[in-house]
Amino acid sequence: MKNRFFIAGLMLSANLTLFAQQQAVVTIHTDQAEQIIPKEIYGQFAEHLGTCIYGGLWVGEDSSIPNTNGYRNDVLEALKKLKVPVLRWPGGCFADEYHWMDGIGPKENRPKMVNNNWGGTVEDNSFGTHEFLNLCEMLGCEPYISGNVGSGSVEEMAKWVEYMTSEQGSPMAKLRKENGREKPWKVKYFGVGNESWGCGGSMLPEYYSDLYRRYSTYCRNYNGNVLFKIASGASDYDYNWTEVLMKNIGHRMDGISLHYYTVLGWSGSKGSATKFTEDDYYWTMGKCREIEDVMKRHIAIMDKYDPKKQIALMVDEWGTWWDEEPGTVPGHLYQQNTMRDAFVASLTLDIFHKYTDRVKMTNIAQIANVLQSMILTKDDKMVLTPTYHVFEMYNVHQDATFLPADLQCTYKNVRDKRNIPLISSTASRDKEGRIHVSISNVSLDEAAEVTVNLEGVNGKQVSGRILTADKIDDYNTFDNPDKVAPQPFKDVKIEKGSLLVKMPAKSIVVLEIN
Repeated sequence: MKNRFFIAGLMLSANLTLFAQQQAVVTIHTDQAEQIIPKEIYGQFAEHLGTCIYGGLWVGEDSSIPNTNGYRNDVLEALKKLKVPVLRWPGGCFADEYHWMDGIGPKENRPKMVNNNWGGTVEDNSFGTHEFLNLCEMLGCEPYISGNVGSGSVEEMAKWVEYMTSEQGSPMAKLRKENGREKPWKVKYFGVGNESWGCGGSMLPEYYSDLYRRYSTYCRNYNGNVLFKIASGASDYDYNWTEVLMKNIGHRMDGISLHYYTVLGWSGSKGSATKFTEDDYYWTMGKCREIEDVMKRHIAIMDKYDPKKQIALMVDEWGTWWDEEPGTVPGHLYQQNTMRDAFVASLTLDIFHKYTDRVKMTNIAQIANVLQSMILTKDDKMVLTPTYHVFEMYNVHQDATFLPADLQCTYKNVRDKRNIPLISSTASRDKEGRIHVSISNVSLDEAAEVTVNLEGVNGKQVSGRILTADKIDDYNTFDNPDKVAPQPFKDVKIEKGSLLVKMPAKSIVVLEIN
């Protein structure tokens, strides 16, 4: 009899765990809508690093892999569906060793170089200025060029801007025409150096400020092309760097960058992308959410010198950074991408939406085969990552009006005294009047019943999609490319002006209300 009661108790405990459910309330204030979510918040980053460019975006015209003028057809189509708004290139650390004239003209005449930052591999410069800017035209996105301050000259940078944007008549325009491009490109975003505190020159902020003032002076506006000049900003918690640049550069810059990576790092390494504990997972959620406090402190410094918010904060490198996958080339930063990475993407985008009065662009690192990538390729195979699916599901928020919201939910205490909410949400209204609500349930074992109050909205129809997985460390492979992929979501209904959303554990849902 005792054994029978013991077994019954175990079954009851298991059922309680199985059906454990948290309650959350999201109240959306449609009457407080003011800020637009710039589409550039969904920016991408492509560096000459590992197989991001070569094999990821570019295979060359003579490749047996189906391509259009050297660009992979499968990757092109995937990126078009993503609606990439802006693409940063050529780095990263590579940018401050890149000399642009090595990457123009006949490919057989372009000199090779050693990529000292990333694995010491040989770079043949077959992908250069023309190849990048033509790709941006094919994708319909804005190019974001990172200029070489670390090892380049003022003259080199000035001539690059002239080459790309000046009309026929100038020496660089004549050279561009000789290389096959008659009309100049439109180039809006231009970074004056990258990580100048580190791989971009190991500078002090005072010294870099003077260099910025000098270099940017010679980045001219040609023929109606107006450059949006971005200073090389701080890493993570270096608030002094932002203070000095705001004080010494001020409105000579249009934007200032910030880099923030979600790195485990507590055990002496960055940790595996696919093998991690429950504790590691929740700590990662806390670390990625910490970007909000970091941004708020940098923004407070910017507000002191620029109360009208005329200088933009550009988080032009962010995402997860794990140990390289075993068996891959050291220094190429190839890592897999699990459902955990998808949550880092969704939670971070939710945060960015709240600060678009100051944050005007972000660029996740990186677009293919490197760090928290959208796409993985191997020879002629391609797979979309869980992070890709978050960006694709979330692209309904691009250029939509942000709808502020209050959130009530359960919190969880994790290592290092972090206290994280188990629900994250964001909402927007597009130009057609449709409201989109994104909700993430980061709990590994508890479903969530989320009530979404739509103040002043009489929604009549709701539809949605869900991204989830059996396990938090699930990921897509070339043999099983759809293990983690969006599916239709129907467990939502409208009741008296509110939505009742029933979400399984570890799931991300995007809803559309008409």
